[in-house]
Amino acid sequence: MSCFPRFAVVFAALGLLTHSAPVRAQSAPPGPATLTAHQQLARDVYKQLVEINTVDSVGSVTKAAEAMAARFRAAGFPAEDVQLLIPDGKPTKGNLVVRYHGRGGVSGRKPVLLLAHLDVVAAKRSDWPRDPFTLYEENGYFLGRGTSDDKAMAAVFVANMLRMKAEKYVPDRDIILALTADEEGGDANGVEWLVATHKPLIDAAYAINEGGGGTLIGNTPLFHSVQATEKVYVDFTLTATNPGGHSSVPRPDNAIYQLSQALLTVSRYQFPVAMNDITKGFFEQTAKVEPRADIAAAMRAIVAKPGDAEANATLSKDARYSSMLRTTCVATRLAGGHAYNALPQSATANVNCRIVPTSNGEEVRQALIRAVNDTGVKVAFLTTVQKFGRAPAPIEPQLLGAIIDLTTRTWGRIPVIPTMSTGATDGAHLRAGGIPTYGVSGLFMQSGEGNAHGRDEKLRVKSFYEGLDFLDQLVRQVSSAPRP
Repeated sequence: MSCFPRFAVVFAALGLLTHSAPVRAQSAPPGPATLTAHQQLARDVYKQLVEINTVDSVGSVTKAAEAMAARFRAAGFPAEDVQLLIPDGKPTKGNLVVRYHGRGGVSGRKPVLLLAHLDVVAAKRSDWPRDPFTLYEENGYFLGRGTSDDKAMAAVFVANMLRMKAEKYVPDRDIILALTADEEGGDANGVEWLVATHKPLIDAAYAINEGGGGTLIGNTPLFHSVQATEKVYVDFTLTATNPGGHSSVPRPDNAIYQLSQALLTVSRYQFPVAMNDITKGFFEQTAKVEPRADIAAAMRAIVAKPGDAEANATLSKDARYSSMLRTTCVATRLAGGHAYNALPQSATANVNCRIVPTSNGEEVRQALIRAVNDTGVKVAFLTTVQKFGRAPAPIEPQLLGAIIDLTTRTWGRIPVIPTMSTGATDGAHLRAGGIPTYGVSGLFMQSGEGNAHGRDEKLRVKSFYEGLDFLDQLVRQVSSAPRP
């Protein structure tokens, strides 16, 4: 996923994250000594997915989607319920949509959508001590590209739906699985395309997606997070232009200096606090376990009064908290000049913004324009189409109740905390299309341990099988008839 590491913000809230470097544990508790038939199936699917290269630029998501489609057809799913959907002119960007029928036509309940992306971030073989597209199991970890982001959830969803079919389980509503392309990047985002062109196939009461999960301190479960909303990723281009000239005759109106002034202004600009129901709940709940009295007090104060300047200043000293409070923008790339002996005729910078779900791209562009107004620098969208989700809403009650119940039964009485991701997932496209989306996985790890997008990406073996069981029970609970 394109998110900030999913647990780091909450670790900061608990006063337990002392630095931002990933935890690189040498070993983890082992997984089951003997695998059940279902666990072996899940591992086989996981291995198959990891070992298919689905990198945007050189791999094929279609190949992985076809492999999963073959499994569903072999299990007896009707051909019309296993649809491989490929955008025109994008032969490697296939998406798989599978429908498991329940009593939805009788009960009138809309389906539940299970979402996982099949694409992964690029991985150079020369950078890794082992082949990144081979699933390894070492020291209590699964290692390989996509093991934590997001092929574990894809494998779990596939295995669990195959199990339901084998057991002839009849849910009270349809269950839809979508395995998609280009979440990590590329020009054919599968979820966006499905919403635009095939929405009836994936329309649901809500979706279960990546973006949440459990946090460990050592090997002890601390809490289970549920991503209920997220920021939206938008890039802007800042451009300064100038007639240029000979470098032996410098002038004050220099494109690089203009751009530098604008970027310094952006670095100092702070967007206003923009709380929503999810972030209010986040700060309210974490204040109860925050050991630092001043931080806990600031959390309570900002919930009671978002305009509290002192609370804002206290929480904003931590970059993670600051990002939870507001839209943020940061310069990420620079280019300027055309020759060593000439005054620059242009200078450009990319400014990456993570926009709170209650705002939008145009509001942020206008704020940046006002901020850099006296520098003469122009601000434009890097891309022409921006997607924004709907305003955050409370988590669907039956789903939240099931998460709390199963979390308590599996890991003990640890809190379940709704959160707002400061990064981005495909949930933004679903929310923009009117499908509420929640990130929950039952996959527990230490902060930074999975090293998603990095070298030696990994997932605990024990966590994989716990997540397998958790998500199986969760989907069954929310697809069963509601209790009277």
